[in-house]
Amino acid sequence: MGFRKKNKSPPVLSHEFVIQNHADMVSCLAMIILLGLMFEVTAKFAIMFITVQYNVTQVLDEKHDPVNLYQYGPKDVATVFFYLLIAVILHALIQEYILDKMNRRLHLSKTKHSKFNESGQLAATLPLLMQCFFQVKFFYICQIAYWLHALPELYFQKVRKEDIPRQLYYICLYVVHITGAYVLNLHRLGLVLLVPHYLVELLFHASRLFYFSDENKQKGFTLWALLFVIARLLTLTLSVLTFGFGLPRTENQGFSLAEGNFNVLTIRMTCLAAICLTQAWMMWKFINFQLKKWREHSQNQASKKKTVSPKSKPHKREPTRGGAANGVVKSEDKTSPRARKAKAS
Repeated sequence: MGFRKKNKSPPVLSHEFVIQNHADMVSCLAMIILLGLMFEVTAKFAIMFITVQYNVTQVLDEKHDPVNLYQYGPKDVATVFFYLLIAVILHALIQEYILDKMNRRLHLSKTKHSKFNESGQLAATLPLLMQCFFQVKFFYICQIAYWLHALPELYFQKVRKEDIPRQLYYICLYVVHITGAYVLNLHRLGLVLLVPHYLVELLFHASRLFYFSDENKQKGFTLWALLFVIARLLTLTLSVLTFGFGLPRTENQGFSLAEGNFNVLTIRMTCLAAICLTQAWMMWKFINFQLKKWREHSQNQASKKKTVSPKSKPHKREPTRGGAANGVVKSEDKTSPRARKAKAS
């Protein structure tokens, strides 16, 4: 992990060396790009990484001021790459100076430790991602950069093999949906759908952090479960209204790469199907999660009842006939030999 002092330094360029010092190496690369702004020869290349590109000024009429619009193109890859580096640096800072210190105090297990780091990172960065509305294009650049940076972080953070598939699923879903909204010029719909989704995710990860600090604090999960279902219904409703009723009635119908117009039936239905399938998959995972928790709770309650229930009282034993421990036999053993002969005769 970057920014951490180690007593023993691993071999240079080994896996352990890269994992421990990846934030320092990324910081150097970002500083090189920023230093390129200081020289006229490299400034035109460095500016491509830092500022958003493809600015188009549109004049509606003489009464209104010019409007700055932004398109997309190949240079956006460089901008996404730079802010991906910034996301890696912020990730390392949050991990080193906040989460690691809290982990040392809580003494969590390996499973909870991994989930604690995941929730801590998302709870810290989701509010930042929702505050980039001053420029729509920059908002999407930051979104794509952040979720792309989460892929190498699986290696840098030494995520357990059991957790990698689950994290890959939702990272890829974020990248595909946000990039699709950006490329297809569905900026407004993407903003409207991301805000409630991020708020619900923020509540979940904050509740999980409180749960790890004190297992009795579980009220946040109840509120999250309610809002999760509402967010899924809201997403489906807005998507159906947009792709089924809104876009088919607009004037700019047709397909044009130059104009960025993709308002055709095939693309609309593909987008709607992708959103519906994603929401259905999320609800299926949510229902399975709730059923699993309900079964665990029922088993715990049943085990508690067994331990609390009083033990059954032992039944009185009936005297056995001819037993070795019978008092009659013992009394016969105490009789004299003359009495035994008399009984035998």
